[in-house]
Amino acid sequence: MAKDIRVLLYYKYVPIENAEQFAADHLAFCKSIGLKGRILVADEGINGTVSGDYETTQKYMDYVHSLPGMEDLWFKIDEESEQAFKKMFVRYKKEIVHLGLEDNDFDNDINPLETTGAYLSPKEFKEALLDENTVVLDTRNDYEYDLGHFRGAIRPDIRNFRELPQWVRDNKEKFMDKRVVVYCTGGVRCEKFSGWMVREGYKDVGQLHGGIATYGKDPEVQGELWDGKMYVFDERIAVDINHVDPVVIGKDWFDGTPCERYVNCGNPECNRR
Repeated sequence: MAKDIRVLLYYKYVPIENAEQFAADHLAFCKSIGLKGRILVADEGINGTVSGDYETTQKYMDYVHSLPGMEDLWFKIDEESEQAFKKMFVRYKKEIVHLGLEDNDFDNDINPLETTGAYLSPKEFKEALLDENTVVLDTRNDYEYDLGHFRGAIRPDIRNFRELPQWVRDNKEKFMDKRVVVYCTGGVRCEKFSGWMVREGYKDVGQLHGGIATYGKDPEVQGELWDGKMYVFDERIAVDINHVDPVVIGKDWFDGTPCERYVNCGNPECNRR
């Protein structure tokens, strides 16, 4: 089957003036070219995943790169045979990534442009995975981890990203006085969370630059040391990452046998994938 659809994953922390109007204008443009996807816009930046044919996605990338402060925005591109979305949504939010910190928390306003962890290339991240003196933390939700994760990475017992800061505080003995490296799907969560860890006093904090999505496409590492599949928030649900020695870790919900087929349950009382 021909792969004539492109899926674009991207984000950028950049101050956006009048972000609510920006979101409305952005939605109008996306609809005018027939793009599908989901985009969040906030005063602190933009975060989205969109899909369309080559011409449509190229128009969109050219448009975004023409916007002030977004000239160097990094699009991570997947080629697929089907659309990853059915509709187009652009929404304004207070934050593109919400850490869930209390108003009285001294570090409740994390600005990744000022404070964030050191960027690690896929090769450097792979070396960190093999280093017994480095702690690797998955910053995604528990169900994302259960579909796929890096070997040896810590699984946080959380259902939502905003629960992660408190979970780390409750389990600080796992991280104190150690080198800590974090990762997420495309990088947007790690930018902010690694900055939070620096603010918390952790001295040596790194992050996988470009996230799992970039690691899987790197020609040198080719996704090695990743087990299972990567969860994505679109119609695909899961994508391949390890192109060297893939391992099935997904399990059938009913009988627990190894399974790589993921579907979104239509029963609202279940809503499992």
